[in-house]
Amino acid sequence: MEITAVILLIVGVLFVVRAVKVVPQQNAWIVERLGRYHATLAPGLNIIIPFVDRLAYRHSLKEIPLDVPSQVCITKDNTQLTVDGILYFQVTDPMRASYGSSNYIVAITQLAQTTLRSVIGKMELDRTFEEREIINSSVVAALDEAALNWGVKVLRYEIKDLTPPAAILHAMQAQITAEREKRALIAASEGRRQEQINIATGEREAFIARSEGEKQAEINKALGEAAAISAVAEATAGAIRQIAAAIQEPGGADAVQLKVAERAVDAFAQLAQKNNTMIVPASVSEVGALVGSAMALMRSDVTRPAAAKSGGQNPASVG
Repeated sequence: MEITAVILLIVGVLFVVRAVKVVPQQNAWIVERLGRYHATLAPGLNIIIPFVDRLAYRHSLKEIPLDVPSQVCITKDNTQLTVDGILYFQVTDPMRASYGSSNYIVAITQLAQTTLRSVIGKMELDRTFEEREIINSSVVAALDEAALNWGVKVLRYEIKDLTPPAAILHAMQAQITAEREKRALIAASEGRRQEQINIATGEREAFIARSEGEKQAEINKALGEAAAISAVAEATAGAIRQIAAAIQEPGGADAVQLKVAERAVDAFAQLAQKNNTMIVPASVSEVGALVGSAMALMRSDVTRPAAAKSGGQNPASVG
């Protein structure tokens, strides 16, 4: 009796253990009843019938990263390119994921590789490095369309590495080096060109400044000379007016005659001291005549203004 009770207790415990299922969060379990799909257990406490129902599949509903093995692809310009990528997917329909494919992970991996080879085969080598986003989008679009029957949603695909052959890599490095050297030479020539332009501009501006300065100096010099000539003329005119006024004074004519005679005597006195060539009068009496002629001219010049003031009448004729 006791043995029977123990057996019943053990059977009861086993029944409860097999009947009660606790599903973790972000998981989905597929239950088959008598070999057919029966239900999808949601997270939490679930009850099944032992020995009739069984847990056939367990799926995680989280986003899963899948490393796609590297492969060699041929570009449009017949260049081998080793491509390595990673795929992110998520199970959205546990029932389809269980029965749509025998192994949806292998199916996704193989489809990603074939799609990648097809996309890269339509591009040249240089474009594969520049258009990674286009490659990723193309792979995701092809996988997402096919994975609908597998209950899987492909979220994104990222290329981790693109590795060309060593010879191509060396040629690309040489091309980059040549391009950088070309840019350096262009920059240096532009610098020299700008330097020559700056020098020419500076010389032109300096020449213009010098010419403007010389022009202003010439103008100032001319103005100074004109002012000096005007001042000398004014001084000379003033002196002449004073001399004329002094001659009209009483005894002025005699003083002029005496001054002219002194100058004549001094001039003859210096002839013996200097080696000069001059035309001199033949006799001393001609010197006196010369002085008299000068005085007559001087009187006529002095008296002419007075005659003009008296209406054109000559004072000498009145006397």
